[in-house]
Amino acid sequence: MTEDKSEKTHKIEHDRPNCIGCGACVAVAPDFWEMDDDGKAKILKGKKKPDETQEKEISDGEFKVNMEAAESCPVNVIHIKRLKDDEKLI
Repeated sequence: MTEDKSEKTHKIEHDRPNCIGCGACVAVAPDFWEMDDDGKAKILKGKKKPDETQEKEISDGEFKVNMEAAESCPVNVIHIKRLKDDEKLI
C-alpha cells in the first residue's frame, strides 16, 4: 500500500514507552505498523517526539484500519484524534 496523499483528517498518537510489544497492531495494520528492534511496535513513517511517543497524521481512507489497530491494543497505548476539533476517538 502506498501512502495516501489525501487530506489528513486524523492523527495517530502512540504512547510507545508503554507499548508491551504484543504485535496486535502490526497484525491488523501491517502497512502502518511494524515491530522495531527493541521489541516494541512503531508507526511506519511516524514522527518521533522528545518524550519517545510517536504521531502521524492520516486520511479518512487510512482511518478504519488504524482504528482497528488501536482497538486491538491490549494496553491502550494507541490513540486516534480527529484533527478538526482534537477530539480523542480512542
